[in-house]
Amino acid sequence: QAELGVNEHHQKEVVSYMRFARFKRGMCLKTVDSCFQDLKDSRLVEETFTVDEVIDMLDGLQSVVHSEVESELINTTYTNVLLLRQLFSQAEKWYLKLQTDVSDLENRELLDQVAEFEKSEYTSSNKKSTADPIKPKLAPLNEGGSELLNKTVALLQEENEKLKTRLRTIETQATAALDEKSKLEKSLRDLQMIQGDQKNNANQDITELENKVAALKSQFEKTLSDTTANQKFLEEDLVTTKHDLLKVQDQLSTAEKELEKKFQQTAAYRNMKEILTKKNEQIKDLRRRLSKYVVLP
Repeated sequence: QAELGVNEHHQKEVVSYMRFARFKRGMCLKTVDSCFQDLKDSRLVEETFTVDEVIDMLDGLQSVVHSEVESELINTTYTNVLLLRQLFSQAEKWYLKLQTDVSDLENRELLDQVAEFEKSEYTSSNKKSTADPIKPKLAPLNEGGSELLNKTVALLQEENEKLKTRLRTIETQATAALDEKSKLEKSLRDLQMIQGDQKNNANQDITELENKVAALKSQFEKTLSDTTANQKFLEEDLVTTKHDLLKVQDQLSTAEKELEKKFQQTAAYRNMKEILTKKNEQIKDLRRRLSKYVVLP
């Protein structure tokens, strides 16, 4: 079944309007047919007619059909205006501003879609009417708005109850806050009286605190001076240690060189060197002999 891209409720409203339009279209076609039938019954009673008589009959038929079609088109226009008025009135109740695009009314693709929808809806309606002869009543246009209004009223009432409950809670909290304020004001007055009595004692305590702060400041300065001197001594000791380390590293390097030199002068080192020299010579001699018998690719 073709769809129009709207929700189920609005699609049902469109179907109701299309049924109404189909009924009005059928009535208009019956009226046109009756005009032709009246002409046949009232004027076509003779065997032959002159050209003037045929022209006169056709002019009369044209006038009647033109009047009927024009009247139906005007009535259709007014009907559509009333339909738009109902929709706009419902929208204005919710402070909505609807807009229309007249250019879409001549969109052939959209018109074909509506035609396909009407065809499928009419086919399904015929099947339903065959199965159930009882015709359903068309729902009034205002029913959807009333249902939405009832839902909105229910939501507003629920929100109102929530606001009332919140208001009672706020009033309770405000009362408790006022009581707490009175208690705090009384405590403040009592504290001010106590402060008046203890003002002299506070001055004496401040003097003692100032003396303690001065003593702590002096002790801190002495500690800082000792720390600075100790840091300077550590830095000098670090420089001396670095020099000693470099000196030891130099001595170690010299000792390693002398040890290597002494090792090279030992008989074991010389014997080992001679043995390695002889082995190298033997290997070279074997390679020369082997090259005479082996042909390299």
